[in-house]
Amino acid sequence: MNMRALFGCLLAAAMSLVSGAASAHPHVWITATSELLYAADGSVTGVRHAWTFDDMFSAYAVQGLESKTKGAYTSEELKPLAQTNVESLKEYAYFTFAKADGKKERFQEPVDYFLDYKDTVLTLHFTLPLKNPVKPRQLVLEVFDRSFFIDFQMAKDSPVKLVGAPAGCQMKLERPNDGTASAQKLNEQTFLNGENSNFGMMFANKITVDCP
Repeated sequence: MNMRALFGCLLAAAMSLVSGAASAHPHVWITATSELLYAADGSVTGVRHAWTFDDMFSAYAVQGLESKTKGAYTSEELKPLAQTNVESLKEYAYFTFAKADGKKERFQEPVDYFLDYKDTVLTLHFTLPLKNPVKPRQLVLEVFDRSFFIDFQMAKDSPVKLVGAPAGCQMKLERPNDGTASAQKLNEQTFLNGENSNFGMMFANKITVDCP
């Protein structure tokens, strides 16, 4: 089952609990942290994400999973689910979009991925290597779901880190305005068709790094 299909099943379960959930957006909430990775020569090599899913999605995702300890799951026990998640992300460009001096950059498939389960929530960890390391004066990284099916919020504490960045690099994080209330007034088809097909861009988390 791919990630979006899994989200769909989660939605079906949520509908039995919350009236009107079928038309509400978003359906899944993720609290994210990101690390921009730099090589010794100052080039950007990739980004390391940690995405913590909301309670409801986490509870649904682990249903039926076998574990030695009831209510607890090791990274090894979660390994098949982690693989399913990262494989399904490819269809959505990993919800991660990068530009180096205005030029779009692409990522390779995720590496070093795993899930952990703590305090009843799942966190997906994975690294996205850039297909071609770059050394731009300005790097812009955006994390969002175009359809706003998933709401990404950067963590309050230490949301973004520069790992190995050259001295003098400055990072700025622009968080989206909270538009959830207005988004809930629109139904599923509104988001998927016409002008609102990229509605999620309004809720993008934008990381800008300027280097000398």
